Amino acid sequence: MEILRVNGVEKSFKDKKVVDNLSFSVNTGEIMGMLGPNGAGKTTMIRMIMDIIEPDQGSISFSGNGHGASSKKSIGYLPEERGLYEDATTGDVLEYLGTLKGLKRRVARDRAVQWLQKMGLGDEIGSKISELSKGMAQKVQFIASILHEPELAILDEPFAGLDPVNQDMFRELIRELKEGGTTILLSSHRMNMVEELCERVFMINRGREVLYGKLAEVKKDFGKELVELTYSGDPEVIPNTFGPNITNLELEDSSASFYIEKGYSPDKFIRELPSSIEIEELSVRKPPLHDIFVAKAQGGENEQ
Repeated sequence: MEILRVNGVEKSFKDKKVVDNLSFSVNTGEIMGMLGPNGAGKTTMIRMIMDIIEPDQGSISFSGNGHGASSKKSIGYLPEERGLYEDATTGDVLEYLGTLKGLKRRVARDRAVQWLQKMGLGDEIGSKISELSKGMAQKVQFIASILHEPELAILDEPFAGLDPVNQDMFRELIRELKEGGTTILLSSHRMNMVEELCERVFMINRGREVLYGKLAEVKKDFGKELVELTYSGDPEVIPNTFGPNITNLELEDSSASFYIEKGYSPDKFIRELPSSIEIEELSVRKPPLHDIFVAKAQGGENEQ
């Protein structure tokens, strides 16, 4: 079942088309990744989903019931550009934002206390937002986006400004939200996190779709295999043996990494490894999402 449907949406600012005929859906209970380089149109698309701005063309529906104020209370939104009341206390900010989403004050306060304690900020409930570190403020903004237990949480760069420990905390919290029934649309440049969390991804570049589907199928369609190899012997044997059948070759001492190009199977590669080198370690796997993202971002919508 779809919780969100975007159909043929377009948006221009002056003479520049920022979103160009985008269509996608988010299924109930999934974590879906929305990807794209800076300036690709992701934030504009999210703002249209949130009904902050209106599309020039196309439609956006939530649970099949149109789009507007009634659906907004069922959505949680963590914006990329943070905005909290600097002179207010953490507890008061969360209580107020919870009431805007329909919670009673006591319920909002109780949930705020629980979440702050869970995220290691229990002692900061009386601290002003201006007194918090960047990472602490990010946690408070995250709590504000999910305090009302939304059906759909839209998280725009949730890992920004966090150290590795807190990135891992957020990753596990996102998983917990999914297990608790919250659907998540995740926009992030942290490809490793997207790869760990998302089953499906939707990538745009220059306002247009360039990738859409299950992550496993996206990797398969990319058509290349990543090889990482440790060996002893002449390092030039690898490029001399495989020539144009491999790309992105990186040689360093006794190791090499490269892509096997389309049409040249991993089995054939392994069979043709020269006997003049001694293999110590060898891995052949689908490319990480990071590499696919870079290739698509650099090559535009026609990158294969």
